Amino acid sequence: MVPKLSEELKQTKPFASREEEVYLNIQHTAEALWWGVNETLKRAELTPTQYNVLRILRGAGPEGASCGEISERLVTKDSDITRLLDRLDARGLISRGREAKDRRRITTRITDDGLRILAELDAPIVECHRRQLGHLGAKQLATLSRLLDAARNGLKQ
Repeated sequence: MVPKLSEELKQTKPFASREEEVYLNIQHTAEALWWGVNETLKRAELTPTQYNVLRILRGAGPEGASCGEISERLVTKDSDITRLLDRLDARGLISRGREAKDRRRITTRITDDGLRILAELDAPIVECHRRQLGHLGAKQLATLSRLLDAARNGLKQ
C-alpha cells in the first residue's frame, strides 16, 4: 500500500483544506523528484538550473538566445541569471558575444563542451525519469500531466 502524505510527513492533524493537502503533496513530490535528478547531475557538476540552461541553448541552436529569452524558458526561475551564465561561461560550457546588428544584445550559445556534457547526460536523465515515474504507466502519466497543466493554467486567470 502506498503511504499517504500525512503519514510521510508524520502529520497528526487533518489538513486545513484539500487544496492545502494537494499543494503540499506537489511540493513533497517535486522535492523527491528533484533529488533524483540532482544526484544524476552531480557527475557533471551541474545544478538542475544549469542543466536547464544548457538544454535551452542546445534547443536554440547556432542562433543562441539572449539572457531574457533564457530566463523566460527556465523551468525554475532564477533571479540572478547573469551569475548563473557566468558560472557556465567560466567552465567553457557556453559562450557569449555581442551581436553585430545590435551591439546592445548579448547572445549566449552552447559550446562543444556543453553539447558533450549534455550528450553524456541524456541517457542517465531519461533513465532517472523512468525510475521515478515509469511505474505510473502511459495513461496515468498523461492524466497527471493534464492535471498539472490545468493547475498551472488556473493560476494565470
